[in-house]
Amino acid sequence: MATGYDYVIVGAGSAGCALANRLSEDPAARVLLLEAGPRGRAKEIRIPAAFSKLFKSKFDWGYETAPQDGLAGRRIYFPRGKVLGGSSAMNAMMWIPGDRADFDAWPEGWDWEVLGPYLRRLEGGACSITPLADPSPMSRAFLEAVAEEGIAKESDLRPEGLEGAALVRVTQRKGLRCTAADNYLKPARGRRNLTVSTDSQVLGIEHEDGRATGVRYRRGGEEATAQATRDVILCAGAIGSPQLLMVSGIGPADHLRELGIEVVCDLPVGQALQDHCLAVALFDAGGKESLYAAESPRQLLRLLLRRRGMLTSNVGEAAAFVRTRPDLAAPDLELIFAPVLYMEEGLVPPPSHGFSIGPVALQPRSRGSVRLGSPDPLEPPEIDPGFLRDQEDLRVLVEGVKLARRIARARPLGRWFSGERAPGADVKTDEQIADAIRATAHTLYHPVGTCALGRVVDAELRVPGVDGLRVADASVIPRLMRGHPHAATTMVAERAADLLRLSASVAA
Repeated sequence: MATGYDYVIVGAGSAGCALANRLSEDPAARVLLLEAGPRGRAKEIRIPAAFSKLFKSKFDWGYETAPQDGLAGRRIYFPRGKVLGGSSAMNAMMWIPGDRADFDAWPEGWDWEVLGPYLRRLEGGACSITPLADPSPMSRAFLEAVAEEGIAKESDLRPEGLEGAALVRVTQRKGLRCTAADNYLKPARGRRNLTVSTDSQVLGIEHEDGRATGVRYRRGGEEATAQATRDVILCAGAIGSPQLLMVSGIGPADHLRELGIEVVCDLPVGQALQDHCLAVALFDAGGKESLYAAESPRQLLRLLLRRRGMLTSNVGEAAAFVRTRPDLAAPDLELIFAPVLYMEEGLVPPPSHGFSIGPVALQPRSRGSVRLGSPDPLEPPEIDPGFLRDQEDLRVLVEGVKLARRIARARPLGRWFSGERAPGADVKTDEQIADAIRATAHTLYHPVGTCALGRVVDAELRVPGVDGLRVADASVIPRLMRGHPHAATTMVAERAADLLRLSASVAA
């Protein structure tokens, strides 16, 4: 069975939802949005502080990395949203676009002068971005501590002045999570020219005579084909988009031949994977102000009746962006503060009251890859972020842990601080700290770069050698920004919509 559309979009995450909305603004354009996961009606999606309960659920692809040499040979849990809204339905909601210099390093046509207006569009109303509804007093004390210790001054964490510290802005509305589906699909749900199909996993890209003609997908145990008369646009993310390209014969020729896949186009798909590696310093706390108490009946009532209280927390409530060396032009380290013990990759509930400070190497030099483990599109790909493959990344994290210890012991947090849980008081030298990081660090859930601008796709997001095929998601981001990719991914989709509309008008 085949159905025809003008545009077929694969993946209803931050990029796919935005693109579906913008393209369907033209009532003459028939748009299909395919999402492998279900609709996101679970209360754990709506309640901000509950996001870790979505890990390894039906809303999560639940990936695992290859063993990481830089992390003591461990396999790292690698969550990705499999639900309407994608990872915007299960992330920590932090809205930190990065430094404008990050975008000026992108290829021509994608610098800050071009992208800045798209960010202003998002922050001007396209996305619901607000201050935290009810931040913890511990998070405010963190800001006082970094200032008192001379680590960072107060900032707004915006691209024009990223260095500094602040309570983060979040993608929420009235204390509840606001996903990309909320922002973009709900306003478009009355459009007859937009079809949204959930529980529909794409199996491959159909192509004929050098042109993408549609996609094959599975829904309810049956296979179908969606035909695209204009474009197929992959928005399946930094893991899903390269996998779909490769199973369809578009990728590194040698790798595809090893798996018996006919090569349609030889491109460096899946290479140069980048992700933020997170080290976590944990501190025990006295009092009852940490999120350990978030699931009490009182906090549930505060959420239900007033949209206030601990359950409105995004967990990573505050952040500081600092330079670990004075000769750097911009921050290379982020310190994320959470008024709770963030244990074992977020998979274990906190055992007691405490707080966490998570150092992040902002522009990692380490590179990894996404490769196929099988030609079967239903099998998970091989994900190798290459965490801490470059020693400079490890150096930045070691400096971050040392700063975290200073902050935790500073006067403003002294009201709560009652001891260091990890790395632990017996961990003293830089090498001991490095060993502790290798044993416990994990992903911050920010993969980019696997279909990068200038390497895999051109300046109009087209896949060379296959007409009518584009990629428009986090995978096209050429270098990880000093920030969190949600904003940039949505900016890519907004610009992609303009490029597609321009292309359609020229063709007409």
